[in-house]
Amino acid sequence: MAKVQPKVALGDGFLQAFASIPRKKQKAVMNFVSKFRADPRASGINYEVIRNARDPNFRSVRIDKDYRGIVLSPEQGNVYILLWVDKHDDAYTWAVRHRCQIHPKTGSLQLFEVEHELESVEEDAQSPVVGANTLQDQPEKVDAPVNSAPLFDLEDDVLLSIGVPQERLALVHSLTSELELERVERRLPIEAFEALYLLAAGTPLDEIIQEYSVSKSKKPVDTEDFERALENPATQRRFHVPEDEQELGRMLNAPLERWRVFLHPSQRQLVERDWNGPVRVLGGAGTGKTVVAMHRARWLVSQPDWPKDARLLFTTFTSNLALDIADNLRKICTPEQAQRIEVVNLDAWVSQFVKRNGYQSTIIYPGGRDRHYSNCWNKAMALVPGELDYPDSFYKEEWQRVILSQQVRSRREYFNASRIGRGVALNRRQRADIWPVFEEMREQLVRGGFVTVEDAMHHALDLMQSGGDKRSYRAVVVDEGQDFTAESLKLLRALVPENKNDMFIVGDAHQRIYQRKTSFSQCGINIMGRGRKLKINYRTTELIRRYATALLEDVEIDDLDGGIDSTNDYRSLVLGQEPIVQNFSDIDSEGEWLVQQIEQLKDDDVSLSEICLVARTNRLCEDYAQILQNHGVPTHTLSRQKSDDRSQEGVRLATMHRIKGLEFRCVMMVGINKGVVPLSVAINSSQDVVEQRLTDVNERALFHVAATRAVRYLYISSHGTPSKYLKHDF
Repeated sequence: MAKVQPKVALGDGFLQAFASIPRKKQKAVMNFVSKFRADPRASGINYEVIRNARDPNFRSVRIDKDYRGIVLSPEQGNVYILLWVDKHDDAYTWAVRHRCQIHPKTGSLQLFEVEHELESVEEDAQSPVVGANTLQDQPEKVDAPVNSAPLFDLEDDVLLSIGVPQERLALVHSLTSELELERVERRLPIEAFEALYLLAAGTPLDEIIQEYSVSKSKKPVDTEDFERALENPATQRRFHVPEDEQELGRMLNAPLERWRVFLHPSQRQLVERDWNGPVRVLGGAGTGKTVVAMHRARWLVSQPDWPKDARLLFTTFTSNLALDIADNLRKICTPEQAQRIEVVNLDAWVSQFVKRNGYQSTIIYPGGRDRHYSNCWNKAMALVPGELDYPDSFYKEEWQRVILSQQVRSRREYFNASRIGRGVALNRRQRADIWPVFEEMREQLVRGGFVTVEDAMHHALDLMQSGGDKRSYRAVVVDEGQDFTAESLKLLRALVPENKNDMFIVGDAHQRIYQRKTSFSQCGINIMGRGRKLKINYRTTELIRRYATALLEDVEIDDLDGGIDSTNDYRSLVLGQEPIVQNFSDIDSEGEWLVQQIEQLKDDDVSLSEICLVARTNRLCEDYAQILQNHGVPTHTLSRQKSDDRSQEGVRLATMHRIKGLEFRCVMMVGINKGVVPLSVAINSSQDVVEQRLTDVNERALFHVAATRAVRYLYISSHGTPSKYLKHDF
């Protein structure tokens, strides 16, 4: 009879504890885990009973003379779970304070603290053998103020269905406020706390039940079947069975990067399933959209029916985001999987594609990025009719919003072009008068051998639609979908044949900082019935989320497909502390205060590489870097050409655009002054009230993006007259 291979899982708590161990000790732990995974029943592994442990399945294992591991080793089955690792006494104390069990209703494996009854035996918990275990399970409760209404008026069956353990029912019934709920977080399994928190925040009960009542089987849950419990989606957000030694190594080499392995059930439902067409995933900052997109790409190329020579295109809007994504994909993919995924920002892809197909023109970009573009434009503007009193900005906007986006190449086409959304109305005569400006611009581009990126994109689309280039992708995954133009989305639709699992697009219009809104359906991307939304912010605290979102509350934000998106169903699960907002008379005083805060953060064990100063412009980044350096604080300015190496010492500096897609334990938004945020040059670049309003929304979104990069601490400082964005009542 064939020998049954044991199943060994690691808990996220084990990885967190492992990360806290001194590096010189981590090697011993890694060696042990590797041997343990190979054979948890090997004779050299000595299991010791922890008699005072609240969980009878807990055992300790010896790592070395100083360290012990805590293992869940059920009497039945062939499953072993590494739960914790620590110094000898601390490991036993942890074991006495925790329980890991299968919930009888949801079927998920739950880990939670039971410390509150154990203070009287804390000293005994230092030893694995302490005599008879006299502790009994007692229902817990929080003393509530007299006449206080309960926070949850729910029957026990309802509470059990969303993951509340039987022994925690009295505790939940005794709660009278969200603050009390937060105080008992550690005494509840993570999914139960999350469901209760969202319920208290106003999420309808039927949505909570649909999301957290995860047991789909009609059969009773077997509370001793740990192997089946490990297959439960709710379990997999905290426990993972490594596929092989290589994945185990990746987990232990980056133990704090939980996103690599652990997904929320709502995220896993998006990743690990077949879709009958394009999928759109919305989600506020910190909800894990990019993580979901990366895991989706990995899952697709790892499926048995994925041809070895087929490729997946993973694209985003900017080059630095593409670099960050490529770096992170290498962390979760095998070399074979990574070879099947091409990561590139779309402009770079278009450039490579048209050149490969014999395109001789050089792609140039507006906005001061290319002097050739400016030279062509200046010559075209010489033909502006003197009798028309339109500002220069009007012609730039007309060129970008109408001529290029609709590929207008003749006066007749311009007469028929749509100008919906333009703030200045034009009759047929006025269009005829200004057409020579755009005609000359096109002529100048041709003479110089140049082409705009919009024209190059249309050329690429023509090639695809005419069959001039073979479609080479089996699927497309798109990050930051809100920043793509209609032309971009049409091109992406043409890149992959319409089929199941063809397109997967994540985005959030609250973070749109580059373009106008675009409807997927109008670009040929049909997401009917396949629109989803992530609602839990895992990055920032709730008070930071509220602050960052407040600036957009009065702005109507689209859902990328013609509808309206809301932030009312978007929550963080940790309250945290209020953002700190300060104003100073001058930049030197502001700089001194920043240095003081950085020193305080260092005292709180926040490393310099976990702190990022964010300014609106590159010039301001340089100014603040010099101030910090003058005070002896090392700095490191983030590059647009490569991803951030956190092993490099120094406070990070980045523009609001560069920090997009990143996160830091502490974010310091600096120089948030009048004229800087919003940037007066951007706001005043147009006299069209419609354009000014759109630019203001983009500037607000940029502020929102920068603030939501903060995990725990958010500081916002200004000098002189502060930005009007800081005058809102948050």
